[in-house]
Amino acid sequence: MLKRISTEEIKLGMFIHKLEGSWFSHPFWKRKFLLDDPDMLDALRESAVPAVIIDTARGMVPEADKAQGVPPAAALRPAASPPHLSVVPPVPHHGFAHGAFAQSTFARPRAALPIAREFGRAKRAAGEALKMVSRTFIEVRLGKAIKVHDVEPVLDAVYASVQRNLYAFNGLLRCQNDSEPVYRHSLAVSALMIALARQMKLSPLEIRDAGMAGLLMDVGVGQLPVDLKSVGGDYTLLRDDLKQQHVLLGYTFLKAAGDIPDAVLRAVLHHHERLDGSGFPQGLTAPVIEPLGRMAAICDTYDTLIAAGEERARLDPAEAIRTLRAQPDKFDAGILERFVEAVGVYPIGSFVRLRSGRLAMVVDEDPAETALPTVRTFWSLVQGRKVRGETIALAHCYGEDAIEGVADLSGLDLPEIDKLRSALLAAACREAQ
Repeated sequence: MLKRISTEEIKLGMFIHKLEGSWFSHPFWKRKFLLDDPDMLDALRESAVPAVIIDTARGMVPEADKAQGVPPAAALRPAASPPHLSVVPPVPHHGFAHGAFAQSTFARPRAALPIAREFGRAKRAAGEALKMVSRTFIEVRLGKAIKVHDVEPVLDAVYASVQRNLYAFNGLLRCQNDSEPVYRHSLAVSALMIALARQMKLSPLEIRDAGMAGLLMDVGVGQLPVDLKSVGGDYTLLRDDLKQQHVLLGYTFLKAAGDIPDAVLRAVLHHHERLDGSGFPQGLTAPVIEPLGRMAAICDTYDTLIAAGEERARLDPAEAIRTLRAQPDKFDAGILERFVEAVGVYPIGSFVRLRSGRLAMVVDEDPAETALPTVRTFWSLVQGRKVRGETIALAHCYGEDAIEGVADLSGLDLPEIDKLRSALLAAACREAQ
């Protein structure tokens, strides 16, 4: 049974079904949870949440209901509070101070889910998220305003996957490319922003802002006065003066929605700005660009570099990392290193050349050794042919093999890159199960 009560009436043991008010007025990532922590109770009472909906079948009932004989049902049954809940004081929505990243206080960190298991869950989450992102962009084209609650389910799904395994969601998107570019790009950048924000140990609300900025930074593409089918759905192939309009169009559209946080709006406006002033639309320089905008610039550029267009060759993920590192005048070097920690020196989907003379693809990361990922072999340079695949955890092979550099696949008798990535990832997952 669902019941609405004021925030002052909340007691320990109640199951919170819904928090009323703006998504950004409460200090929790999720809205549904068993309230079993005194700190969580204090944080909720001090928040701007006016009232909550409780489920009396899953937790404690109010005193007034007890007097009327309403049974407490599951109140005596222990239920684990979701480990991704955290208790933090509400933070200002204008962003975070440069160089002073807030510490996230996750109540019960969960062990990372093995990547072979998470890929299956991530694939389902990505499929549903892509549908929702596609629908959102279509509605933008029709002039419908975006509200926070429209994108909340997508952010929840991406965040949950990134928390279960930092590398799986982005690795999966690297190895499939079967959706319209702008939708896949938005989802990928959102996941990258969430992963980067977690690596920087930002607070839950700042992580949420980061994910939302990544998801919405290109909504202005839907308002460009051009049919994207003429460029295969990839707006980056438009002439510069036209494609640059999407930034101001997106910012103006989101600002009109009324409930998008200011920090997200500024990140949308600044994601193409560069520290040396060479970006657009305002040509801002380092002192003016906030950390969230710097994060957005890195995540957006990285995903653009590794995605292929009809007239643009994609870079290998490891080469994209090198490209970003070679431009310290444009991208924040400190944030970039946190980004590399989040995706790996050789991100999932990278093709590498091994000391043994074999070529392999990165299929998993080792958080403790970001330069020593797990790879799946597929080609012998010595024999000049395909070889039976072997999965090698380079961080645990005692030096029997090692990465010498990024692989050059040109001239080899191989399937299309997307099909090759998908096949190698599937093989590695099957072997790990």
